[in-house]
Amino acid sequence: MAEHSPMGKSHSQPAAAPDSRLAFVYAEAVRGLQHQQNVVESLNTRAGNLIFATAFVSSLLGGRALLDGLGLWDWLALALLFLIGLLVVIMLWPYYAFTFRFDPEQLLQDFVDKNPSETMDVMHRTLALRIKTDMASNWRIIQRLRMSLQLALFLLLLELLAWLFAITRV
Repeated sequence: MAEHSPMGKSHSQPAAAPDSRLAFVYAEAVRGLQHQQNVVESLNTRAGNLIFATAFVSSLLGGRALLDGLGLWDWLALALLFLIGLLVVIMLWPYYAFTFRFDPEQLLQDFVDKNPSETMDVMHRTLALRIKTDMASNWRIIQRLRMSLQLALFLLLLELLAWLFAITRV
């Protein structure tokens, strides 16, 4: 209730100041989500580099190795080339399950339409927890992409060796 001073003026309790800790936590959550998005973009760039490296190795060494016909090492190198291609497709496949932003319509429904008196503190807290859930969901896909890249790089090394063995007829 408002208090009245002797002069008849109304004095109401000031609204609670926003909690700067919640704003900080929210900002850190957003920063973490942006970092995840950068990791995904980096993995896509690395997949592109892998395509180039594989094409370079296969065309340079494969062309030379296949001049003598197909041997065991040639078949192995071609199989490795196929597997690398499959892993690159997995890495570059458009994953629509990533969540890097909020749906504006959902934000309006949750924080404006349902409860117009919602404070920024409550919004920051709710959105920070939602970001945590989104990051966990994104991380599962990122791990799959990272493992695919590591395996593809290892297979590229094996392909390189297979082509070299095919050329030297080991």
